[in-house]
Amino acid sequence: MIQPGLRDALERWLAELAAVGGRSPRTVEAYGSNVAAFLAFLQTHDGDGAGTARIGRLTLQDMRSWMAHERARGLSARSLARALSAVKNFVAWMAEREGFDPSAVLMTRTPRFKNKLPRPLAEDAARAMIETVELQTSAGWTGLRDQAVLTLLYGCGLRISEALGLMGRDLPLGESLRIFGKGGKERIVPVLPVARRAVAAYAEACPFDLTPEAPAFRAMRGGGLGPRHIQKVMEQARAQLGLPATATPHAMRHSFATHLMNAGGDLRAIQELLGHASLSTTQAYTAVDTARLMEVYEASHPRAAAE
Repeated sequence: MIQPGLRDALERWLAELAAVGGRSPRTVEAYGSNVAAFLAFLQTHDGDGAGTARIGRLTLQDMRSWMAHERARGLSARSLARALSAVKNFVAWMAEREGFDPSAVLMTRTPRFKNKLPRPLAEDAARAMIETVELQTSAGWTGLRDQAVLTLLYGCGLRISEALGLMGRDLPLGESLRIFGKGGKERIVPVLPVARRAVAAYAEACPFDLTPEAPAFRAMRGGGLGPRHIQKVMEQARAQLGLPATATPHAMRHSFATHLMNAGGDLRAIQELLGHASLSTTQAYTAVDTARLMEVYEASHPRAAAE
């Protein structure tokens, strides 16, 4: 059990994150779980319970003990890095209010881990995936629906939650679409004619009334379509096409960005289209096609051109 004072501090911190921190509900929930686990560790580590004053006395050895404990119970380096980030944020927040020095916590080194590079589909594989999902259902309108969703992922770079979050009021799609992504971040994405046609074909065939306040994409019984269905139809399609397990809905979004970059797209423009808060997130795509980057460098860099 976490001491009441720490529990209250944790709840106030989470409420502030949700209200003004710009974090998504899922991020706030994950931060809460990470810090609650850390505080529970302190209770056990100290033996006699830990109150709010204990946070101000945290040492580097305390942090190392907690991290060793987390790794021993199977937490990956990546997950531990996220947990440490949450703990640092919480401790810094408490330090501002309680007036202690949080240096020991903030100076704790983040575990090293290799960033997983996106695994995009080849252009012909992405097109084949979109074409194949339409043929996997006996009800014609559901095939059009699945095809429309995948076309939005690949043609507009939407997250699966963003595509399935579209409402009846968003239809028919225009030349651009206003999307509210992670943390409520707003962006405008252009909608290709092929995506507009795919969604329009689905909307015309859908047997349900697509009212403004209802989900645009419907399940068989009329409720909102869930992401698991799209994952399943892609699993079936990739089995037919002989594609690897990495051919997921999110891979369609990666493919959108990668293929744009390979065609000479500007990295910052792609960042805006994807809704990434940081350019470093988008820069993961630069490792996908080094040959293409070298071509751009050699063709445009003044020194390279002079040689």
